[in-house]
Amino acid sequence: MTDATASRAASTQTTERSPWPALWALVIGFFMILVDTTIVSVANPAIKAALDPESSNLDRVVWVTSAYLLAYAVPLLITGRLGDRFGPKNLYLIGLAVFTLSSLWCGLSTTLDGLIWARAAQGLGAALLTPQTMAVITRTFPPERRGAAMGLWGGASGVAMLVGPLAGGFLVDGLGWEWIFFINLPVGVVGFVLAWILVPKLETHKHRFDVIGVFLSAIAMFLIVFGLQEAEAYDWGVIWGPISVWSLIIVGVVVLALFLWHQARTKSEPLVPLDLFRNRNFAWSNITIVAVGFTVTAQALPLMFFLQLARGLTPTESALLLIPMALAAGIVSPFAGKLLDRIDPRLMLVPGLLFVSISLFLFAAMMNTDTPVGWMLIPSAILGFGNAGMWGPLATTATRDLPMHQAGAGSGIYNTMRTIGSVLGSAAIAVFMQSRLVANLPGVEDATGGFGEGKMPDAVAAPFADAMAQTMLLPAAFILLGVVAVLFLRRPKHLAPRGK
Repeated sequence: MTDATASRAASTQTTERSPWPALWALVIGFFMILVDTTIVSVANPAIKAALDPESSNLDRVVWVTSAYLLAYAVPLLITGRLGDRFGPKNLYLIGLAVFTLSSLWCGLSTTLDGLIWARAAQGLGAALLTPQTMAVITRTFPPERRGAAMGLWGGASGVAMLVGPLAGGFLVDGLGWEWIFFINLPVGVVGFVLAWILVPKLETHKHRFDVIGVFLSAIAMFLIVFGLQEAEAYDWGVIWGPISVWSLIIVGVVVLALFLWHQARTKSEPLVPLDLFRNRNFAWSNITIVAVGFTVTAQALPLMFFLQLARGLTPTESALLLIPMALAAGIVSPFAGKLLDRIDPRLMLVPGLLFVSISLFLFAAMMNTDTPVGWMLIPSAILGFGNAGMWGPLATTATRDLPMHQAGAGSGIYNTMRTIGSVLGSAAIAVFMQSRLVANLPGVEDATGGFGEGKMPDAVAAPFADAMAQTMLLPAAFILLGVVAVLFLRRPKHLAPRGK
C-alpha cells in the first residue's frame, strides 16, 4: 500500500468511525504508565526506608527507576515494528496485560532486588504498549487534526502529574508503598476491556526484523547505563576482575557505533530506518526528546528527597506542591495541541522548554532550609506551563509528516530516544546526587546507618539540602540543549506556503 493510499484509507476510516473513542481508550494505558512513574518518585524515600534501611547510599534505590527505564528502552525499537506487523491493537493489549500483572509482582516484593526485577518486567510491558498509542494517532488522524489528538496525549501527562503524586502520597501515608502498584490492577483491567472494544484493527504491514540490530542495541544500552549507574558505587574503578566502570562505558560506546554502522549498511529493513532522519522535524525532535526525557526523570529525585528528608514533609504534602504544575499542564495541553495545528511549532516549543529550565533553576534556588516551602508553588506552576508547551507539541512535530507504513517505526524510535534520555537522566542524577552528598556531607559514604524517614536534624538537613539543590542544576541546564535543537525545526508541510 502506498502512503497516499494509506492516507486516504485512514481518512475514510476516520470519516466512517470517529477515532476519538479509540484514542481515549488508549490514553488510559498510557496514563497508567505515567502515573506509575510519578507515584514511584514520591515513594522512593519510603521504599528505601522499607527495603534498604541500612545504607546511606542512594544509588541502589535509584535502580527501582533505572531498571524500569532500561527494560523500557531496549525493546522499544522493535515493539514499534511489531505493532506494524501484527497490529497496534494486539501489541497494546499484550503490553497492558504484562504491565498490570507485573504491577502485582511489584506490590508483593519483599526485597529491593525483587522489586527491581519486577520493575524491569513493568518496563517490558510499557515498551510493548507505548509506541502503539502514537502509531494509532498517526494512522487514524489526518495531519491537520493530529495536533489536537497529540494535545490529548500530552494532556494525559499533565493529569498524571497531579494524580500520580497525590495518589502516591495518600497511598504511601495511608496504606504503604506497596499500594502504589496495587492501584494499577483495576485501572489495567478497565483499560484492557475498553481497548478491546473501542480500538479498531488496523491494516498490518509485513516487516523483516533486524535481529542483529536488536542484539547490538540491547548490549550497547545495557553497558552504558549500567556503567553510569554503578560508577559512584565503585568510585569509577574496578567492578570485578579486569572489568572496570570505564571499560563498560567504552565498550558500550563502541557497540553503539557498531550498531549505527550496521543500520547504515542494512538495505532491506534496518531496525532504525535512517532515511527517516532525512525528515528535518523528525530528526531534531528526536534530539530534543532526549533532553526532555533526561530532564524530567532527573529533576524528580532530588526534589522529593529534599522535601521529605531535609524539610520533613510527608509524601502527601510533597505531592500537594505539584498541584499547580499538574493543573497548568492538564488544562493548557489540549488547547496547545489545537493551536499547534495552525502555527509554527517553534513558537510553542521554545517558550515551553525555557519555562521548564526557569522553573528548575527557581526550585534549586529555593531548596534550602530557610525558604518557606509555599514559595515552591510558583516554579511548580511555571513547570506546568512548560510541560504543556513541550510534550504534545514535540510528539506532533516529530510524527506529523511520517509515511503511514513507517508510523510504528517512527513512534518506536521517538519513544526510544525519550527513554534513552530518561535512562541517562536517572543514571546521571544518581551519580551527581551521590557526589554532591559526599562533597557537602564529608564521611557520608562511610556512615553505617541510612537517612531513615522524617525530617533530618538541622545540622545534617542544611548540607543535605545544599546537595539536592546543586543536583537540581544538572537537569535545569540540560534542558537548554533542547531549546537549541528546536530552533532547527521548520514549518510542517500542511502550513507551508503554496508552491513550496
